[in-house]
Amino acid sequence: MELTVYDEAAVREKLAAELPHWTYENGWIRRKYRTEGWKATLMVVNTVGHLAEAAWHHPDLAVSYAFVVVKLVTHSHKGITDRDFALARKIEEVVHWQPALDGGALEGTPADPRFRYLKYDAA
Repeated sequence: MELTVYDEAAVREKLAAELPHWTYENGWIRRKYRTEGWKATLMVVNTVGHLAEAAWHHPDLAVSYAFVVVKLVTHSHKGITDRDFALARKIEEVVHWQPALDGGALEGTPADPRFRYLKYDAA
């Protein structure tokens, strides 16, 4: 598959339109996910790891007690391509999934602060 490497202006434009919580920095697109602590951080890391491995596209991660930074670039093309945007969208979809908002049989995490694990973006 032929991939286009986007220039900085095009990357910033696509991020603003499609992935507003992601930024462009030093040749990477990046996102910081804030969590409520180590247990949640590991859940985010494992989720990103599964999605990246399934996609055969491997991000750089910075992991701390209450956050995970995900950085994407298509190494083989030395720049940002549609692979990076596609994986970023999938990570957003899965990490920020809130079943209670779907209105289905899955009720989601209780509102009780004892059970919070991810700091969801404001709607």
